[in-house]
Amino acid sequence: MNSRGEPTNAIYGFVKTVRKMLKDLKPDLGAVVWDEGLPEKRMALQPEYKQQRAAMPEKMIPQLDYIQRLCGPMGFASIAKSGTEADDLMGCYVLQANREGIETILATNDKDLFQLVDDLVKVYSSNKADLKNPKDSHALIGSAEVLAKWGVPPSGIGEVLALRGDSVDNIPGIDGIGSKTAVSLIREFGTVQKLLQELDRIPNAKLRERIAANREQILQNRQMVTLEFDHDLPVLLGQLKIAPRYPELLQLLEQCEFRSLITEVQAEANQAKGGQQELF
Repeated sequence: MNSRGEPTNAIYGFVKTVRKMLKDLKPDLGAVVWDEGLPEKRMALQPEYKQQRAAMPEKMIPQLDYIQRLCGPMGFASIAKSGTEADDLMGCYVLQANREGIETILATNDKDLFQLVDDLVKVYSSNKADLKNPKDSHALIGSAEVLAKWGVPPSGIGEVLALRGDSVDNIPGIDGIGSKTAVSLIREFGTVQKLLQELDRIPNAKLRERIAANREQILQNRQMVTLEFDHDLPVLLGQLKIAPRYPELLQLLEQCEFRSLITEVQAEANQAKGGQQELF
């Protein structure tokens, strides 16, 4: 908290994390993408979608608003679209970047977005479990790492989730089918569509019957975890150049009383201005 008793821990964590990513990746373009309501298509399919999630902690609400105010001064477009989830918008940006041959790094823990990984798309991670060397500051998860982590390539993640479900999003799995069985089935059949077309190839009678009895649920789950690529980009890709507004950023950090961060950003601002007079 700052001296006024206002919570600032999430704000501090966000700023430090983003600044670390900037140092690690040195990107040219960047954006922070937000959920803004639940999508009508998924809610129509499964009205209980994400309904199990607890309400946001009270102390987090004002910090989230402040984080959104910080994005612009930190140099990032802050992107959201009503009734749209962030992962769908991120997927649309990845699709456009792929068309233009632009390498994309996604900073996310959302398993759905691992479906997008390919030669031009990787996922940024600072989780110790993903680091190949303990001294590494971060890892970039590509197709090989997805395969090692999930047991299926990126294209198979949605297929696995359709069978095992996703408790985080309240998407129901099929009783008796956990991750191991789901991965095994998708490795053999490739897709749930092919699995359902060739059920007679499954030697285990109980498993075969269970899948047949839940055909509609499986197909519905597959729709639920399919990213929506039909959204217009709220901000064009070429307009995402990272451009910090240091005077505004320093003022916002001062309100939070992040003294060490202020010193870091002030030095960065002075360097950007070629060592001219202090901005704050």
